[in-house]
Amino acid sequence: MEGHWLPSWASLPQPAEPPDRDRSDRTLRQTIRASIGGGRLRLRLSNTFGAAGVDIGAISVGRPAGGRAGVSALEPGTARPVTVAGRSSACIPAGGHLLTDPVDVAVGAGEVLTVSIHLAGGPNRFATGHPASRTTSYLAAGNQVGAAELSGAAPVEHWYVLSGLELWSAPASRAAVLLGDSLTDGRGSTTNGNNRWFDRLLDRLQTDPTTAQVALVNQSAGGNRVLRDGVGPSVLRRVEEVLGLPGVAWLFIFHGVNDIGTAEPDAPVTGELIRAYAGIIDRAHAVGVRVYGATLTPFGGNDDYDDPAGARAAARRVVNDWIRTAGLFDAVSDFDRAVCDPGRPGRLRPAFDAGDHLHLNPAGYQALADAVAPSLFRSARP
Repeated sequence: MEGHWLPSWASLPQPAEPPDRDRSDRTLRQTIRASIGGGRLRLRLSNTFGAAGVDIGAISVGRPAGGRAGVSALEPGTARPVTVAGRSSACIPAGGHLLTDPVDVAVGAGEVLTVSIHLAGGPNRFATGHPASRTTSYLAAGNQVGAAELSGAAPVEHWYVLSGLELWSAPASRAAVLLGDSLTDGRGSTTNGNNRWFDRLLDRLQTDPTTAQVALVNQSAGGNRVLRDGVGPSVLRRVEEVLGLPGVAWLFIFHGVNDIGTAEPDAPVTGELIRAYAGIIDRAHAVGVRVYGATLTPFGGNDDYDDPAGARAAARRVVNDWIRTAGLFDAVSDFDRAVCDPGRPGRLRPAFDAGDHLHLNPAGYQALADAVAPSLFRSARP
C-alpha cells in the first residue's frame, strides 16, 4: 500500500510528577486523538527519564465507548493486540523508548483511540509522562488490556509511557509540529473536551480538502522554555529531534512567554530569545521545513509574571515587534492581537481569560485557532 509513516499524535515526554509509587501488575488505559487518518498504526513508548527499565506485559489498541475521550470502557470487540518485535511483552530501557510493530487498524482523522498497557514485573514506576494531558487516564489491577470494561479503575489526570502515534498515511500527507508551553498544552481548556487551540485548528483544517492531509503534532509542555530546561528539556535541546520526525513540513512556534516570565525583570532575555528564534528558523530551513511564528499573548495582572515596573511586559512587546517585522518567519499569526483587551492591550480580554490572566479558556483558544490562516498548510514546499 503506497504511503508513508506520519506522526498523528504526540505527547512530549517530561519527568513524571510527583515521583510515582510502584505500579507493578497494573493496566494503564489512556485515550488519544489522532490528527490525521491512516490504514495502519504503530505506537511510541517512552522511558526517557527512567533510571530503570519499564516492563510491559501486553498492549492493546481499541476504540473508546461512544468514541469519547477520557472514558475507561471500550467498544466491545475493538481491542487489538499490539506487539514489539513480534512479542506481546517488552522492556522499555532506562532512558530509552520503543516503537511497536504495525497493526492493521483503520483510523479516521480526529478519531479518539484507546491504548491499554499492562505494566508487568516490578517495580514499575512512572518516571516519564505528560502531567498536563487534559485527558483522564485509568489504572486498574492486573492485566485487563483486552477487557471492554475495566474492573476497579482509578482515574489519573496524566498520560504516562505513551509518547506517540504514527499512522501509515497517504503519500501527500504531511505534518506540522507545534512548539509551545502550557498555552498550547491547553491549560484552561476542558478536560476530555479536546478544545485546545490546536484541536480547534485541526477541526478547521479537516473541513477543507486542500488541508485535510495535514497532521498537527503537539510537542508542547507546560512550564517549558525555549532557552533553558524547565519542566522538560528546552526547545534548543530538542529541535533537531523534532525536525527529524517523519513527514514534517512545517514548524509552528508559539513559545517564549515562560522565558520572559521566569527571568529576572532586568535580565537580557529578549536578545537571547530573538537569536534563538533566528537559529531555529535557519536549522529548519536547512532541511526544507517552513517555520511559522505566533506573537506572545499578554500576561498583565498575572501574579508571577507581571512585574511592578513593567519590564517583562516591555520585553514581550520587543519580542512581538521582532516576530511581526523581522521577516524571518515564513508567516506570522498574531495571537497577541487576537486575544488582548483592546482597552488594555497588556492584558487578556476578560471573555478569554481562564482566571489567572495568563492562560486562556476555550473561547480564547478558539480565537487563537481562528487567527491561523488554513492556507498556510496548503503547500509543503519550503
